[in-house]
Amino acid sequence: MNPYLSATVASLQHGPWEHLLVSMQWVFVIYFVAINLGYLILNYISAYQIVRYMREYRANYLPPGLRDYQPPVSIVLPAHNEEKSVVASVHSLLQTNYPEFEIVVINDGSSDHTRDALIEAFGLVKVPEAYRARLHTAEVKGVYASARYPRVRMVDKANGGKSDAINAGVNCVRYPLFCVVDADCILQPESLSRVVRPFLEDRRVVASGGVLRVLNGCSVANGMLSKVGLPDRWLPSFQVIEYLRAFLFGRMGWSPMNALLIISGAFGVFYKERVIAIGGYRDDTVGEDMDLVVRLHRNLRDEKRDYRIVFVPDPVCWTEVPTDVASLAHQRVRWQRGLAESLWSNIGLMFNRHGGAVGWIAFPFMLVFEFLGPLIEVVGYVSMIVLALAGLVPLKSFLIFLAAAIGMGMLLSVNAMLLEELSFGLYARPMQQLRLFLVAVLENFGYRQMNSCWRFYGTLLWLFGLRKHHRWGHINRDGSWQHDAGEEEAMPIDPHAARSSQP
Repeated sequence: MNPYLSATVASLQHGPWEHLLVSMQWVFVIYFVAINLGYLILNYISAYQIVRYMREYRANYLPPGLRDYQPPVSIVLPAHNEEKSVVASVHSLLQTNYPEFEIVVINDGSSDHTRDALIEAFGLVKVPEAYRARLHTAEVKGVYASARYPRVRMVDKANGGKSDAINAGVNCVRYPLFCVVDADCILQPESLSRVVRPFLEDRRVVASGGVLRVLNGCSVANGMLSKVGLPDRWLPSFQVIEYLRAFLFGRMGWSPMNALLIISGAFGVFYKERVIAIGGYRDDTVGEDMDLVVRLHRNLRDEKRDYRIVFVPDPVCWTEVPTDVASLAHQRVRWQRGLAESLWSNIGLMFNRHGGAVGWIAFPFMLVFEFLGPLIEVVGYVSMIVLALAGLVPLKSFLIFLAAAIGMGMLLSVNAMLLEELSFGLYARPMQQLRLFLVAVLENFGYRQMNSCWRFYGTLLWLFGLRKHHRWGHINRDGSWQHDAGEEEAMPIDPHAARSSQP
């Protein structure tokens, strides 16, 4: 053995570091048991709720006679340098099966041809429309409308970031409900009806969110999802399982307790006046979607209002995910910083006497397991390896613990895959199911640990106040899911009829 390594091992075995490292391992073991117990409880709640939801709504989601009673909705589409996908996204939204809606695209100072692409595709012209600035934003240069597509308008403004762009859209919308959709997303025709339904069923609902699915590997023709597929590359394939786990188990588990702390910024519906009442989206955070929902909870709890913020498991929004490591790392670091900013700026919600389940259960869970989790996990793995090398932990014990950690990760991922297949069945072909199973297993060998390291780095950046950049977070996109109308027949994919629509 190297003499320097021998000396280091000896100092660990007989010095004060031994007690510190052993104590850290006990913390790590307790954390491991607690987080997996929490996830298993959420899994069982989610499975029960999804089975119940499918039993109630699968056959006939909304009787035809009630469709005309759906409230009008304004779709807000913030865009910055999205020339490759924004036109397809707007075409997709125009084919939404909803009685009354408008689409407001906000061009947030794009440096590419996003503005020109929209003008050309939809025949937009500048109009002298009154703009009521109820929320402060960067300068609005003009509002554009189309004679050919009366539902479509565009707000052209100076660059101010995503939050600023959404606020400009909220200032411009005409209807009491607004739905935020990312410019690289594709909605299915029934998605808007499904995500709005909670507002019809319960007057207390102030916000509702749907499911994000991975668009990579699918085909979109003329703005319509024509084929559901899986990515060819491993990195986006891992994210398919990750999204299933996050939405079908994570968010579905919190919703029945009215403890949902995040509605994805890519697909969510809100009451306009309630959002304006709390000052709209903050432009000093990178996690504007979670921050808005946490502030809604805190504000409504302080006012002692009876309200609901809900998650609906089947209004599907398809989004393109990163295909290269650099883009994925940047995205996850950004998400972790957004999580930290959202939690700590609203820390008064935790253990608030009026906090309910969101303040007493969900908020502490997110703080301990999602915010502090990467720190504990990375330090725990490193210290466990050091202890094993130093002989302070038997190699057999280390391998058993590692197998338990990886095995639990596999269990959660495979459960998410099975629940998707038993409920919505969008990946119904046998080869797709086999590939999903392999991905659910293999993601635990490197991918999840890599994710923890990125989140650890994001936490450190927030703790030390580094990289305070609150503008747009971009990933490299190839737009390979887009096809000309002649290449494939554009047919809407209904998640409730997915089994019969798959070859």
